[in-house]
Parts: sequence; structure tokens; C-alpha cells
Amino acid sequence: MKNRTFAFIKTDKKLIKVFYDEVTVIKGLGNYVEVHTTNHKRYIYYKTLKDLIENLPDEFMRVHHSYIVNLTTIDSFEDNQLICGDLKITVAKSYKECLNNALSKMML
Repeated sequence: MKNRTFAFIKTDKKLIKVFYDEVTVIKGLGNYVEVHTTNHKRYIYYKTLKDLIENLPDEFMRVHHSYIVNLTTIDSFEDNQLICGDLKITVAKSYKECLNNALSKMML
């Protein structure tokens, strides 16, 4: 099960299959997270960002105390702002160098 392309999340008393390549941003809301997808759906479920980041594939990176992004869904990155679809996310100083290194490996 190491090479899974999806995960199930429990929201609204049901299990929903979410494919990793459809997840754009995961926003922390205390002990809950809000998962944003490429088809503009949002799911809220009980999990902390700290617990979640350990179980996500390598293309996911924490860029702020409250945000995890899917590196493959980043549209642009300028100064300290990431654009993922219709979301603007500020990158924290402590995560900026690591993000730059990851993005430089994806450059032509």
C-alpha cells in the first residue's frame, strides 16, 4: 500500500476517497483540516496538520504553520506568495528555503 494514489477521509459521517493528485491545498483549522481539491471541493475532517504531513506523499510540503501544498499544483511563486488555483498562500520564512530547493528540482 506504499504506492497508493488516494486516501479515504472521514467527513460528514461517511468515508470519501480523495486522490492525492486532486488535492491542491490543506489548511489547518486547529484539530481539523480543510482539504481543497482541483474540482473546487472542500472537505473538513478531524486531523492535525502535524499528523497528516507524515502520511502524505513526497509532493506535499508544509509551507506555513497552517498550510500544506501539493507542489504539483502550484501555479506561481513570487516573493512570499504561492498561487494554487484561486488561493493565495503566504510562505513562512522558516519554510521558504526548503520550498525553493524543492521547486528548483522541478525547473527546466
